[in-house]
Amino acid sequence: MEEVILVNEQDVQVGSMEKMEAHQKGVLHRAFSVFVFNERNEMLLQQRALTKYHSGGLWTNACCSHPRPDEETEAAASRRLQEELGFSTPITKIFDFQYHAAFDNGLTEHEFDHVYVGTFSGKISPNPSEVQDYCYKKMDEIYNTIQTHSHKYTAWFCIAFPKVKEWLENR
Repeated sequence: MEEVILVNEQDVQVGSMEKMEAHQKGVLHRAFSVFVFNERNEMLLQQRALTKYHSGGLWTNACCSHPRPDEETEAAASRRLQEELGFSTPITKIFDFQYHAAFDNGLTEHEFDHVYVGTFSGKISPNPSEVQDYCYKKMDEIYNTIQTHSHKYTAWFCIAFPKVKEWLENR
């Protein structure tokens, strides 16, 4: 049974709950999103496997998930990058955000999301139970596609992407 860390609005842990129950009840919990770029500053996107419990087949950032109780968020982000895409790379935290999104299947994401960035240009070996496809795209191309076809992307990606783009432009 996989559990998530329940948090308050300041990201202070207030308990834990089974993952599906937390998504059924829409309880605020800790999450992370990792954005990876290659040497040409193109962003790595993954298309979620169709069998995912929500947002299957949608495009999103390199990886996203939840730390386990008693697991540091950055360590969990590195672990999931390896589990989902088959590689490791140093990552740096750049910001947090909260979001709330309800899905057609009755599940709700209510997350305090820690956002990390990293650089990688090597071999990618996606886990087919997690990732259907992947590609690198230029930031402007992603931005334009989100403006015209946001339904092709996950809810959290549409929120986080502009913040990552702004961070890149201001660093």
